Amino acid sequence: MSSYKPTDIAGKLASGFIRNPLTIILGIFVLAIGYLSLSIMPREENPQMVVSGSTVIVALPGASAAEIEKVIVRPLERKLKEVKGVEHISGMAMDNVGIVNAAFFIGEAKEGSNLKVYDKIMQNAGMFPKGAMNPIIKPLDIDVDIPVVSVAFYSKNENMSKTDLYDKVKNIQHHINGLKNVAVTELKGGNKHQFNIEVDLQKLSGYNISMGQIVQGVESLSYSVPAVKNRTSSNEIVMLGVKNAIESADDIGNIIVAQYMGSPIYLKQIAKVTNSYDIQNFKSATISKKDEKGTFSPLANQVTLTVSKLQGTNAVLIADAVKTELKHYEKLLHKDGINYVITRNDGQRADEAVNELVFHLLLSIVIIAILLVLVLGWRESLIVTFTVPAILAITLFVAYLSGQTINRITLFAFLLSLGLLVDAAIIVIENIHRHYHSKESEHKSVDDIMIEATDEIGAPTNIATLAIIMTMVPMAFVGQMMGQFMKPIPANVPVALIASLFIAYIFTPYLAVRILKKPKFYSEEKK
Repeated sequence: MSSYKPTDIAGKLASGFIRNPLTIILGIFVLAIGYLSLSIMPREENPQMVVSGSTVIVALPGASAAEIEKVIVRPLERKLKEVKGVEHISGMAMDNVGIVNAAFFIGEAKEGSNLKVYDKIMQNAGMFPKGAMNPIIKPLDIDVDIPVVSVAFYSKNENMSKTDLYDKVKNIQHHINGLKNVAVTELKGGNKHQFNIEVDLQKLSGYNISMGQIVQGVESLSYSVPAVKNRTSSNEIVMLGVKNAIESADDIGNIIVAQYMGSPIYLKQIAKVTNSYDIQNFKSATISKKDEKGTFSPLANQVTLTVSKLQGTNAVLIADAVKTELKHYEKLLHKDGINYVITRNDGQRADEAVNELVFHLLLSIVIIAILLVLVLGWRESLIVTFTVPAILAITLFVAYLSGQTINRITLFAFLLSLGLLVDAAIIVIENIHRHYHSKESEHKSVDDIMIEATDEIGAPTNIATLAIIMTMVPMAFVGQMMGQFMKPIPANVPVALIASLFIAYIFTPYLAVRILKKPKFYSEEKK
C-alpha cells in the first residue's frame, strides 16, 4: 500500500491502477477494440467530402439559343443566386434547352442544399414562358458520380453484332446493381437496340408531308395502352387489354402518317425502317490488352460497367463482391467469346494504401523501440513500446464511433502524431527511471517511487500536451476543399494525444513495477 498522496491526476491514475487486478484486463480490452475497429472500419482511398450542387434543366421546344438565354437561363441564374450557400452559378443556352449549374460552398449539407434549390424553383415556376416544360433538377452526388469499380467487357467473336455485347453486359449489370451497398451502376460504350427510320426526302416532298407528321405518327403508337376494367349489370368484370402497337420494324412501317388524294400514306412508302442499333451514337470505346510476351492485342470495341458505392461504406468489400459476382458469369461469357478486364478498383487501392501505412506504423514503432533501448534500456523500451498500439487502438475506436473511414489522410494523421504519442510515456518512464536510481529513494517503497515520479511530471506534461492540441484546433476551421480533405487530422490527432496521457499515467507505472529491476544499492525495500 502506497503512503504517498498524489496531487495531480497523473499520480491519482497511477495510484488507482498500479495494483489493480483489472488493469491487465483493461489493457487487453483496449487492444481488442482497436483491432476490431481496424478490421471493421470502412476502407477507402480518399476521405469522404461533402460536395453539394444541382443542375437545373428547362426545355423550351422551338426556341433558339439566344431566346433560351434571355427567357430561361438569365432569370434562372438570378433566382438561384438568392439561395443561401450558393458559391458559383454557371449557365448554358442551346437551341430548345437551357442548363444552369449551382455549386454550393464545400461543406454545405447535401440534402438541405438540394431542397433549397427545389423550393426556389417551385416558388418561381411562373417565371418560365408559356410552352416551357417542367424543370428537371438533378442533384450532384460525389459518392454516386465517382465509381469505385470499372469493368471493361470486350468480345473476340467477330460475328457478334454491335448490340449483343451491350445486351449481355446489361444482364450482368442488373445483378451487380442488387449487391449490398452498391448505389448506382452505369453502362458506357456499346450500342443499344433501336428502330431506325431513314426518310427519303424526295418522297417526303412529293407527298407534301412534314417531319413533324412522321414524329407525331410514331409517338402516337409508341406507348402501351393500359388495361380498362369495368363491371356489367350481371356483376361481371370486363377486361380490355391493348397490346403494345410497336413490336417490330413492320409495325412501324405500317403507321399511317398522312393522306394523299384520299388514300392513306404509310411510313414504309416514304422511309426505310430497320431494326438495328443507335446509329446516331458516334461515341465508341476500344480496348487493347497486353499479353505475357508484351505484345498488344488488336483494338476491340468495349462496354464499360461502372459501379458506385453508398456514402460511408467499405470500398474493399464492394469491390470484392463485384469480383465474386463476375466470376459466376465467366463460363457463360467465355462461351460467347466475351472477356472482361477490371480497369479501376478503388477497393484494392484503398486496401493496399491502408496496409502499407499500417506497415509503416509498425516500422515506426520498432524504430522507436530500438532508440529507447539505446537510451534507457530494453526494459524501459518494452514498456513504452506497449503504449503506442494501445494509444492507436483507442484512437481507432473513437474514429469508428464517430463514423470515420480508414483512408490515406486518417492514417497520415496517425503517422503525424506517432512521434508525439510516445512523449508522455517516455517522460513518465524516464522520471521513474531517475527516481528508481536515486539514492534519495533508497528507503521508499516501489509503489511510492512509481506514483511520486508519475505525479511529479503530471502538470507540465498535461500543459505541454494541451499546447500541442491547441496547435491542431485551427486546422478544424479551414474551409473549402482543403478543410474537407484534411479534416481527419484535427479530428484524430487530439484524440490520440489525450489517449497518450491516460495510457502513460495508467499503464507505464503498472508495467514498470513488474518489469523494472531494483538497483543494486538498494539494501531493502520499505514494506
